[in-house]
Amino acid sequence: MPEWQTEVFDFNMGDYEDLTEFCRNGNFKYIGISVRNIDDTNYYEQISFMAHYHKIMQIIRENSNAVVLMGGSGFSIYPGILFRELQPDWGIHGEGEENICKLITALEQGADPHVIDGLVYRKPDGSIGINEHKQHISSLTLHVEQQIAHFYFEKSGMLNIQTKRGCPYHCIYCSYPIIEGHNVRLLDPVSVVENIIELKETKGIDYLFFTDSVFNIHKEYNRELASLLIQKKAGIKWGAFFTPHNLSFEDLSLYRDAGLKHIEWGTDSLSDSQLERLNKSFRFSHIKEQSLNASKLGIFYAHFLLLGGYGETDQSLDETFEHSKELGRTVFFPFVGMRIYPRTLFYDIAVKKGIISEEDTLLQPTYYLSKEITMETLQERAHATGQKWIFQGDESPELMERFRAKKKRGPLWEYLMY
Repeated sequence: MPEWQTEVFDFNMGDYEDLTEFCRNGNFKYIGISVRNIDDTNYYEQISFMAHYHKIMQIIRENSNAVVLMGGSGFSIYPGILFRELQPDWGIHGEGEENICKLITALEQGADPHVIDGLVYRKPDGSIGINEHKQHISSLTLHVEQQIAHFYFEKSGMLNIQTKRGCPYHCIYCSYPIIEGHNVRLLDPVSVVENIIELKETKGIDYLFFTDSVFNIHKEYNRELASLLIQKKAGIKWGAFFTPHNLSFEDLSLYRDAGLKHIEWGTDSLSDSQLERLNKSFRFSHIKEQSLNASKLGIFYAHFLLLGGYGETDQSLDETFEHSKELGRTVFFPFVGMRIYPRTLFYDIAVKKGIISEEDTLLQPTYYLSKEITMETLQERAHATGQKWIFQGDESPELMERFRAKKKRGPLWEYLMY
């Protein structure tokens, strides 16, 4: 890789005025914008972030002559639409680490960039060209910038680290395979553990969250990673997204010994008929078995559910509420309605059934909510189970801030279980 000097602007650490000064003083030749979320993914609020991204582009254009590049997970879901909306000079959809280097190198050397994998560009006739993303990075390494890592750890009580990319599952609503592909690629476990130990020794970071789309999609890799954490006496606590599929009690026990403190189950529903409609690879019996296994091992766990999605009925909802009583001491985080994303399996279903048209950009939050559920009593029925249900908007920012002020680490929902 060429020796390039880079600087990072993070909106968690600055505002529009800071960005203005950053652009004016930086004398940058290239500015890259990572578009992560398009909206708040909250059915009750449905707040779009597009005005924010338009403001960013306005500030950059008015205060810099840099070539603007765009990428990120949100951009990768809507590459053509966002390119047209926000008007960057070039874009990269999907993994961008290698391709953005190829793009800048081509621009610097006067070579033709239009053959680059995943490139998004403007054609001479004004239309948008989108190159297919054929190649994925097969050898992934990790190095975390210590100062930024320390900031996020202090603010959130955990540091996010990814150990693998790609998702082999085919849930009908999910955009992960669009962003990362279906083929699972693994980060070097030795490099991951070395980074973890370095961050703990230099910045005191001792609680991590592995942000893989699903952590337990590669048994051999996870066993090696967990064994290394134990052998190297890393002494950290961690959590991750798990599926009840492809998991054994022995593996959970190993992960616990390696520091696993909490699990966020991507459960979606506790009704077998609804799980089948969502194209999930497990059923309620697996959810119950693995939840109780985690309980036996002293691992905290929460269930993330999708209520009122495709095909949901009051009967399947009531089945979910009834089954929730069988999962021990846990917390349920329900999302209501199903956000429709382009190029997903549900997008095809929604077009076929006339829920949306092929002309819909879906850039503004667009939700499917089943007409077969009684929305007025949904939350009442959930709370009647006696379990802990936290609907979007129920969280108390003041309570969370008090926990963080007391240096509470990990996901704060652990403390809501008592």
